[in-house]
Amino acid sequence: MFNPTRRNRNIGTENQGFGQNNKLKISTPYGTLLSFYERIEKYTKEIRIINNHEFLFVIEETRENSMHACSVNDLANIIEHIPSEDYGDLKFIILRQPKRKEELISSVWGRLIYSYEFENEYFPAIILDTIDLSKKVIWSRKQSIEDQKEFERLKQDGHIFNENKREFIADIKPDPSRNTQLYRTLLHEFGHYVHYLELVERPGNEEEEDELKEARNNFYFRLPKVEKEKFAHQYADALKAKLIQEKIIPLKSL
Repeated sequence: MFNPTRRNRNIGTENQGFGQNNKLKISTPYGTLLSFYERIEKYTKEIRIINNHEFLFVIEETRENSMHACSVNDLANIIEHIPSEDYGDLKFIILRQPKRKEELISSVWGRLIYSYEFENEYFPAIILDTIDLSKKVIWSRKQSIEDQKEFERLKQDGHIFNENKREFIADIKPDPSRNTQLYRTLLHEFGHYVHYLELVERPGNEEEEDELKEARNNFYFRLPKVEKEKFAHQYADALKAKLIQEKIIPLKSL
């Protein structure tokens, strides 16, 4: 059966997550085909069955001053309330410790990878990066409309910004960062995946020709970033509002 993500594991790896800026390149060591976000070390694994769907949580060991803002229990509790039909083939939830250079070049709250290699298996993955408590969240005073919207979301998450002549600066704290990743980033990345499901996977069936699915797949990955982000934000905002109304969130720290 045609699986476009198996053909090219690097599709959809750019322009995902919050605040990404990839002006420089992160090198790939000679002798490996793994992307930088697939090269994890010193990790533990935990399988959770959520709504009869198996998720594998991979928790990478953190370095000094860094921590995972969300626990496995946190994430499992939220995923339990995401419609199970939106799980698709998503299996891996990666709690990842970026290298220092990666944080400098490609710092994000999280990202969706449409085909992630882990222990010789390939499945979609949501990656949530650690937070470094010694660093700051910095936003320029000159902001696009989308930057302004994200800046407001961060303030709603509880990040407290101080202003100077050029920038807004906030210390990275555990609770606001947990709010950002648990109630927005996780849902946002699910939104990206649901967008992919709706445009590529759901319109067809098992018997259709590979060329038709490949055409839809190519169409999806040629969509403008702003269109993908709009869908993911709308999905996350609607689901978050529903969970608040149902008093599921905010969760207690677990």
